[in-house]
Amino acid sequence: MKKLLALSIAAALSVCSLHADTIILNSSGATFPAPLYNRWFAEYSTAHPDVHINYQGVGSGAGIKSFTGGLTDFGASDAAMTDAEMAKVTDGGVVLLPMTAGSIVLSYNLPGVTGAVQLPRDVYPAIFLGEITKWNDPKIVAANPGVTMPDLPITVAYRADGSGTTFNFTSHLAAISPEFKTKVGSGKTVKFPVGVGGKGNDGVAALIKQTAGTIGYVEYGYAMQVHLPMATLQNQAGKFIAPSPDSGSAALAQVDLPANLRAFVTDPTGDASYPIVTFTWWLCHTTYTKPGVADAIKALATWCLTDGQKLSPDLGYLPLPASVVTKVQTAVSTIK
Repeated sequence: MKKLLALSIAAALSVCSLHADTIILNSSGATFPAPLYNRWFAEYSTAHPDVHINYQGVGSGAGIKSFTGGLTDFGASDAAMTDAEMAKVTDGGVVLLPMTAGSIVLSYNLPGVTGAVQLPRDVYPAIFLGEITKWNDPKIVAANPGVTMPDLPITVAYRADGSGTTFNFTSHLAAISPEFKTKVGSGKTVKFPVGVGGKGNDGVAALIKQTAGTIGYVEYGYAMQVHLPMATLQNQAGKFIAPSPDSGSAALAQVDLPANLRAFVTDPTGDASYPIVTFTWWLCHTTYTKPGVADAIKALATWCLTDGQKLSPDLGYLPLPASVVTKVQTAVSTIK
């Protein structure tokens, strides 16, 4: 409730300071794409001073709740709304728009260890199950020849808030580990057997930095910006792949986006594919009654799908494939 009140107050203050003819778009949701969205919205508003966008990175779960409750003009989530969630939106309908994509990385704090730590496909699910508890576990040592792994306990850091990043990360772990699927499962919130929780990507990053031996999952662009080391993960083809724009794009290329624009890349194929990637969606209404809002959202979305995509690599995000952009632009055109 405090978050929603803060959002309302921020929006009200913005309205007071803007010209009467300015269209105000309020949005909230995923922290995963927040750095890119903030860049997009700032540049768009500079070029189009008649449109102002307030975006609050409060987590995918809170973003869906605010959008469903009519508190925002559009929401943002790394987990596309389910049919059941969409059915709860009784006014205006829902259209889902994948707007960007990115990789989820495992960052860690290991003093004295240089270079990226390699984590095999059976190891990192076991870490988050609490079954591998030391950094010098034989399986980790065997995967990192020539590296002296420290005799440190492993502390797991996870998202405490409802998170699309958690949804995609746990969906991947459940896809590659039957034990993880049975014991933990997947979702925007899950009960990890071990570890400590942090709010948002920044909260998990703070936990990683605070305690030696900590490992946690964060968005690639965020880890890059705050200079966190990132593990090299073994993919479905058995190759150890570092997170990068190229390896993320290779994974994304395996996806054939369906008509409803919902697709989850839980375990991508291909020798060069990084194993944990995801689209992230805007949650829009199919119909808006507030004057000017539909046209403003359509114009904003069109800019983000074209000029905005060029900004993605600088911030660590994956530009959408041309085939995906075409499908999303068709969906944007249905908003009225």
